[in-house]
Amino acid sequence: MPTPFIEHVNLTVTSPARTAKLFQHLFGWHVRWQGAARDGGTSIHVGDDRFYLALYAPPGEPEQRHRKGEPLNHVGFVVDDLEHVEAKVAAAGLKPFGHEEYDPGRRFYFFDFDGIEFEVVSYG
Repeated sequence: MPTPFIEHVNLTVTSPARTAKLFQHLFGWHVRWQGAARDGGTSIHVGDDRFYLALYAPPGEPEQRHRKGEPLNHVGFVVDDLEHVEAKVAAAGLKPFGHEEYDPGRRFYFFDFDGIEFEVVSYG
C-alpha cells in the first residue's frame, strides 16, 4: 500500500480566480482544472501534479458558517526559501505575521483575501 498523502484541500472563497492567482504567484503552481461545480457554484483546482487546492465559490455570497481567522485553524505549506515566499506574500498586498523560530524550523502566517489563515514553514 502506498504512503497516504493529502491530495487536495477544498476551501470556500469569494473569488476562486483571485485566490488561484495568489498561489500561482507564491508557489509557481498551475491551474489543473476549472469549471462549474456543485449547487451552481464554480471551482478552480490550483496546485502541482500531486496536490491541489480546490477553490470553490457558491453562487451569490458565500455563507459564513465557519469562523475564519481563529487561532489553530489554518493550512500549512513547507517551502525551501521562507524569505522569498514572505516577500511574495507582501508583494501580493497581504501581511505576514507570527514569525517564529523553533526546533526544527522557522515559520510565519498570513491571511488571504477571504480571511483564511495560512502557515508557511521552512525546515532548512
